Amino acid sequence: MANLSAVLFGIAIWLALFLGSPCAHGAVAKQSGRGTDARQTKGTPTIAATPERVEVTAASGSTEIGWNTGNGSTGFVFVTANGREPVLVAKGPEGSRVISWIRTGSYIFELYGDAERRALLATVTVSGVAEPGSPPRTGLLHRQLRWLLVAVLFAVLYFAVYLSSTGPQRTEFPAEPTTSPQPLHVARNLLLGLAAFICVDGVVFHTRLYTSILAPDSYAGRMAVITRAEKHRASSGLKEVLVLGDSRMAEGFSAAVANELSSVAGLKFVNVAEPACAVNIWHYVLREVDPTGRRYWAIVVPYGIGFEPNSADPLRISMAAPLLRYGDCFNFASAFQRWSGRFRAFTACILRGSAFQSDLVDFLEHPSARARSVQLEAKTLHSRDVYKGRDSDIVGTSYDPKTGQVTLPPRLTEAQREAVRDSLVKPSQSETQDFLRMQRDGIQKILKRYSASPTAIVLTPVPRGPFAGLPGASMTFHAAFPTVPTQKAVLSLPEQTFDFLEKPEYYFDGLHLNAKGRQGFTETLVAQLVGHLQSADSDGQLHSDSKTVAGRFSSGIHGSGNRSSRDNHISNKLMNEAN
Repeated sequence: MANLSAVLFGIAIWLALFLGSPCAHGAVAKQSGRGTDARQTKGTPTIAATPERVEVTAASGSTEIGWNTGNGSTGFVFVTANGREPVLVAKGPEGSRVISWIRTGSYIFELYGDAERRALLATVTVSGVAEPGSPPRTGLLHRQLRWLLVAVLFAVLYFAVYLSSTGPQRTEFPAEPTTSPQPLHVARNLLLGLAAFICVDGVVFHTRLYTSILAPDSYAGRMAVITRAEKHRASSGLKEVLVLGDSRMAEGFSAAVANELSSVAGLKFVNVAEPACAVNIWHYVLREVDPTGRRYWAIVVPYGIGFEPNSADPLRISMAAPLLRYGDCFNFASAFQRWSGRFRAFTACILRGSAFQSDLVDFLEHPSARARSVQLEAKTLHSRDVYKGRDSDIVGTSYDPKTGQVTLPPRLTEAQREAVRDSLVKPSQSETQDFLRMQRDGIQKILKRYSASPTAIVLTPVPRGPFAGLPGASMTFHAAFPTVPTQKAVLSLPEQTFDFLEKPEYYFDGLHLNAKGRQGFTETLVAQLVGHLQSADSDGQLHSDSKTVAGRFSSGIHGSGNRSSRDNHISNKLMNEAN
């Protein structure tokens, strides 16, 4: 009897969590095979809504969002509902989604070229207008289903409490009111139900049972696909170099070009950089693809790649979810600044299914479409391998850091203009400090993991932007890697290595390199690594002392005329704190 009541409590907890999720109320965009004008437009980024004016009745209305980046690159569709926080609803070079949860108000759908919402490509506004009429059948069914689940929840709770008594089971109600001499074990059965719920979540979501069928075009799905493919990739027999990073490294580094250039030197590059993959996720990526900590000859770790807004917390948690374990709950949660982010991160480690709610609802609504998309996993990986970057640039754009004046050429589209302006927004002091701490802690975790490994850690800067000093992207060496004594051999490239790329001709927006910049960045990075092969010992380990490296770049920072005084102030402050 106790086991039955425990199971009932587990069901009650699951229903409560499911009902509390907005995903259960239809807050997930549905896939659709119908095309739109946006999907048929080539060359120019477009996004369209059909219709843009939605008649909302008692439940909700629907509109179809179609988008196309115009050049085959990955696009990110965000929606801002009635002034609330932007939420990602779709991802891909082109496609369409049926949004079935439009209510009275304004919904701004924006197509971005990156997950950090820096490069705005196109936008469309959908207006929900209240109109008299009968509610749609779909909305009515959703409302009926919701109330049915509420009724089931109360019924389950009632019978769980009723069956918690340790006395004999009653087969009929007594004629006179009676009281049981046995105490009700409500707390015990509640704990048993919670334990059963955690076990079910572990079996389903902490194994490959569900992660193998995640939507390949979602953040969690792409991370699962990339890490799974790399983990099971056979060794090439060469000196393999793994490249980490977010969208700036994903757009800026080409593994195909690097392998062609370094074939004579016996190197093979593997790029697992992915948009929205922040520095606090890299440690878990390495743990997944390199369990022994000795698989790679070197690991390239970028630093100074800009700040991460707190609004991106749900996105980062979702992306990291396929890699998280129970023991990560405290360490992973501590990387977030807001308590809401910490709670979500902690919950995602214990109940991983909480991070997959949207994906699960989409799977239940479109199982056939999900099955077809999962079968295209090899195509997804191939598209990453053959991607050559974007051809557009922002030549003619200039920025004066003293006055904050930006000059934009007439040929730029409105989306390009807004993307450049957004990239010049200066983060607050607290946001800057939070990001520096997250980047410093993330890099230190990687160094600690490989402290006893022959794998060399290569710290590399990235181009700061097309104007050689973007407010939110200029981070110095010491800010990310202060002079903390360590026995780990670290190769750090000079901060001025990629200064020649900090020109508008090498960028397609305010943060990301275009195809020309991608080629230059890859060639320079490979040349630097190949040049240090002469210092490699017989077992393939690079010689470099972290203290010497830090001291050498300390003089390099202060000797660089185009480094801002604000960066030096931050760097010196962090160095003093470290010492």
